[in-house]
Amino acid sequence: MEISDRIFTYEEALDTFPAVRDLTDRAIHQIRALYNGVQSREEMERRQAELEAATSQVIEAWTEEVTAMGCLVKGLWLVDWDCGDGFYCWRYPEASVGHFHGYDDGFTGRMPIN
Repeated sequence: MEISDRIFTYEEALDTFPAVRDLTDRAIHQIRALYNGVQSREEMERRQAELEAATSQVIEAWTEEVTAMGCLVKGLWLVDWDCGDGFYCWRYPEASVGHFHGYDDGFTGRMPIN
């Protein structure tokens, strides 16, 4: 079980969410821009290693920035906020932090926050 050094109230998770969402949007747009510049299948094949390396760099930078905020990156575009009893959970492109799961439940155990 991975836990964070920081414990968030739900309000604190909601307060940091816009920054997490913006970082995620920026990273996704950077990756799309990499691939949108490819003009043909041949170019895609020729540049595959370069594109994969650039994609990995964007994802690594996103992970570092989100983690620096005290959040946990649990997968690609999947972020958790440790609340002391489990995690508030968000996955792109959800509109907000609207789910919770226990420490041992994981993503499949998510429940809506009402």
